[in-house]
Amino acid sequence: MANSKSQKKIKILVIDDQPGIRRLLTEVLQDEGYEVATAENGYDGLQAAKEISPAVILMDMKMPGMDGIETLRELKQIGQQDKVIMMTAYGELETVNQARELGAYDYITKPFDIIALCQMVSERITTSDAKNLLIG
Repeated sequence: MANSKSQKKIKILVIDDQPGIRRLLTEVLQDEGYEVATAENGYDGLQAAKEISPAVILMDMKMPGMDGIETLRELKQIGQQDKVIMMTAYGELETVNQARELGAYDYITKPFDIIALCQMVSERITTSDAKNLLIG
């Protein structure tokens, strides 16, 4: 852990209207060594994404006000849709398909397996790093 302080931490943004989910994901992802920012709705999440440009965005589909699909559309406008892992209730296949059409990276169903979620986050970061190496 000593050398993790010298490294720049990878930023993850969690957008979910449930405080318990935000708290759980923050604790788990910080334990994995990530810097975590949270937002309780799509509006705040969009603002946070613009400010911090996270490596991964974990976003709930069902939120009051601006839901996940609306937020994803806005993230697409700023080129951040491919960072999104949608968190959705089991059986919302139509919404998942819509999210994929908009460019979301992947999705996970609630209740989710924390280990699977962390692996998905890690894979998204690895994919992003590989793209940057090819571009740079």
